[in-house]
Amino acid sequence: MKTTVIAVAAAGLLATACTATGNTERNAAGGAALGALAGAVIGNNVGAGDAGTGAAIGAAIGGTAGAIKGCREDGGCGATNVNRRQYYDERAGRYYYYDSRSGRYFWEDGSPR
Repeated sequence: MKTTVIAVAAAGLLATACTATGNTERNAAGGAALGALAGAVIGNNVGAGDAGTGAAIGAAIGGTAGAIKGCREDGGCGATNVNRRQYYDERAGRYYYYDSRSGRYFWEDGSPR
């Protein structure tokens, strides 16, 4: 079990070394590590008691979820707020944007203006 967890952690560490922004890789590595740990615990306590298989499955699921989260932070993977023009409201001291799909204005945090 320790060998599997160490191998997953090492792979995640190596993946974070080569990155442009780091969000996708960093979140994938973190998700894989947390998924491996949770999978090992669950795999050890449920079913046949195979912690190695649980760690591998948990690492795969956690790594995928972390990579998607990081990709969204970078503005890709279907993120909704990319490349929208923002305007500054001097009276309110806040930024807002126009959503062409709904025809409405929203503050930067997504609340209606």
